[in-house]
Amino acid sequence: MSDWGRSMFAVTLTSLLALSVVAGSSAEKRWYRGNTHTHTLWSDGDGAPEAVVGWYREHGYQFLVLSDHNVIADVEKWVPVSDEKASRLTPERLASLVERFGGQVEVREKDGRREMRLKRLDELRRMYEEEGRFLLIRGEEITDRFLEKPSSGTGRAMEHPIHHNSINHVNLIKPPGGGSVREVLERVVHAVEEEAAKCGRPVLVHLNHPNFGWGVTLEDLARVTGERYFEVYNGHRGVRNYGDAAHPGTEQIWDAALAMRLGEMGGPPLFALATDDSHHYHKDQAISNPGRGWIFVRAESLSPDAIVRAMQAGDFYASSGVILEDVVAESQRLTVKIRREPGVNYLTRFIGTRRKGEPGAILMESEADTATYEFRGDELYVRATIVSSRLHPNGYSAGDHESAWVQPVVPRR
Repeated sequence: MSDWGRSMFAVTLTSLLALSVVAGSSAEKRWYRGNTHTHTLWSDGDGAPEAVVGWYREHGYQFLVLSDHNVIADVEKWVPVSDEKASRLTPERLASLVERFGGQVEVREKDGRREMRLKRLDELRRMYEEEGRFLLIRGEEITDRFLEKPSSGTGRAMEHPIHHNSINHVNLIKPPGGGSVREVLERVVHAVEEEAAKCGRPVLVHLNHPNFGWGVTLEDLARVTGERYFEVYNGHRGVRNYGDAAHPGTEQIWDAALAMRLGEMGGPPLFALATDDSHHYHKDQAISNPGRGWIFVRAESLSPDAIVRAMQAGDFYASSGVILEDVVAESQRLTVKIRREPGVNYLTRFIGTRRKGEPGAILMESEADTATYEFRGDELYVRATIVSSRLHPNGYSAGDHESAWVQPVVPRR
């Protein structure tokens, strides 16, 4: 392996009080770090699954979702070994795997070429899982699209890529398609809900990189209220986190969608994740390396059901480097406690939308390790973004600072 490879449903008063209880019950719940968007040779990543899982465990993650496109790693699959330019498994990479994993690497000759068998999820679990320390959660990236016909009847159709990650389900969920972007969104959410009922376990689905290919607009996301989670920070450098002159960035999308749902529709809020969307494991500063974005989930135990239930309760935050000691959501205030690193400064911005205000206003700023925002009473929601003075060593953008994003809370009326 390369040097890189080594080196809140609306948070009502009831659930706000539940989060307060959680914050005071550290013996019962703890924070677990994980990534929910990861690719391997099972689809379009360039890392063998055992090497990818090993990287995350060795770098301090407690849980990981392998989310390859429209596949679950529970069948037999062989991939070719080739030194062609486009090959994702070269002879050199295979030799590195054999050096590291020895006889666990299975290679065969078929039709005049070498192939390597990919490790299944059950095999990876036997290799890496350890109770209370590291967990693999079953998942897939449901990869769909909508082709929008040109209005004039001439020219090319516009493709809207629409990708979701489903977490903790049993059966493969096929992309359902649809007659519009919103219909695709609705049908994917419905398919995941059906799978949750079928398998009898908590299942979570989050929308990936809405600005990738300009696939999903903020209005699409806001109006499909079954979409409860999306990626505010995705480490893949091709997904346009920050938008452009004609498109809002993902934080702007988040606030505008929250304002629409809570102010106009009476719907639930939207929670946010940071993820890697990792594909590249053999070169530092590649398009999508591991270690760029993740989540911390406060759960009763390190188990798939406990992690998903905590996320469903909104008890998690997103991060690209900032670590929080605590997040306390009470009926009239939101408190963020930062784990300060020596020589690093932090700015906490409490962001929200007032009932007669613009979406995503900065309501208060603080440079303290513990920052508290007292609700005034006219806020539709309040969330927090914490920005570090330290640059991300290998972020989505060269100018990214390590940050964290706290979920929106709805104050008591």
